[in-house]
Amino acid sequence: MMTRRTLLKLLASSAACAGTSFGQTAPTSFHGFDREDLTIDGQACHLVKPHTALNGNPWLWRTMFFDAFPGVDIAMLNAGFHIAFMDVGDTFGCPDAMHHFDAFYTTLTTEHGLAAKPALEGLSRGGLYAYRWASANPTKVAAIYGDAPVCDMKSWPGGKGTGQGDPKEWAKAIDAYHFTTEQQMIDFTGNPIDTLAPLAAEHIPILHVCGDADSTVPIAENTMIVRERYLKLGGSFALILKHGCDHHPHGLRDPSPIVNFIVAQTTTGPIAKKAAKYAPRPGSVLTLEPAQWRPTAS
Repeated sequence: MMTRRTLLKLLASSAACAGTSFGQTAPTSFHGFDREDLTIDGQACHLVKPHTALNGNPWLWRTMFFDAFPGVDIAMLNAGFHIAFMDVGDTFGCPDAMHHFDAFYTTLTTEHGLAAKPALEGLSRGGLYAYRWASANPTKVAAIYGDAPVCDMKSWPGGKGTGQGDPKEWAKAIDAYHFTTEQQMIDFTGNPIDTLAPLAAEHIPILHVCGDADSTVPIAENTMIVRERYLKLGGSFALILKHGCDHHPHGLRDPSPIVNFIVAQTTTGPIAKKAAKYAPRPGSVLTLEPAQWRPTAS
């Protein structure tokens, strides 16, 4: 069993793994951790195991882009968390994908003994998957960490606001939702910005990490709308802004604030209390200058 001292040391030193971006690993390894490859509900899945798991088997569920900008995931593994991922393709959190996610959650919490309430990690368009599953299953979610997350498909890939959009991805999204016209997608009210009430009712804390110069997923059309609406609903929302950062790179040079946020919301006892002292405060906005958020040179 991991001791309190060991975990707190890991939380304090988690910056050591923050500079990693995309990684290629051996078939049964993830940056030095054991990776189990599974097929659940016909979909390819990965379950990465910490060297020493915390009591209760807490886990971080990455919803998209496995092993992209993995600094937070590696830090969470070092802190005793499992990392889990199901590949449902580039399907924008559509209902079909959510049905697969239901099977994934059930399998991991019953057959693999993981905690009943994971933290969800929504990176970029992964935010659609995280929020849509959480809003349908609010009693099964401990926290949401969004990293430059897409929160309104009209913004991206639709490009109906100030962002550049992506016509090909917009067409794919319309098809994934089985809509027959663009107007149906425009009128859709199942985007993360629209489905926050169930999360607030369950007091699910949210942390977003975003660049204030994001031209792909503009924060004014995504994160800031979520923040404003969630706070009005009485929800807990913290924001870390990376000054001068575009959509990439994701993560932080030192992922400790993210790690502490997740640990505080998914564990109990002295470990959770200690992490809460250093986690971003509900309602806060922390702005980091480039020297503070840019990854170290590899």
